[in-house]
Amino acid sequence: MGILLRLGVSAVALWIATLLVSGIKLDTDSVLGQIGTLLAVAAIFGVINAVLRPIIKTVGCAFYVFTLGLIALVVNGLLFLLTSWIAQQLGLPFKVEGVWSAILGALIVGLISWAINLAIPDKKD
Repeated sequence: MGILLRLGVSAVALWIATLLVSGIKLDTDSVLGQIGTLLAVAAIFGVINAVLRPIIKTVGCAFYVFTLGLIALVVNGLLFLLTSWIAQQLGLPFKVEGVWSAILGALIVGLISWAINLAIPDKKD
């Protein structure tokens, strides 16, 4: 149940990012198509973050220390751009145009996901 909740939170955050950033496009007219695409892209983004982020943090540890963690914005943006590319390869109507749109989109998705996850408790105490 927790995974489905996180997937839904990520999909909502992606939807808000498509509304706020002009370089992030969701090219489908039907509401069900949009929901399905957002859920699929959220799943892709989650898998990419789960697999690649630990590797990147381990290999680029010095960059994280040297930039006081600001390189994480660039890394998140590049992972968001990779998510867009994979979504296009799978035929999903989701596109991120440019690195700056990807960085801003990843930042928005991260902040919104964080805020929603604060409001929704993980486990019953």
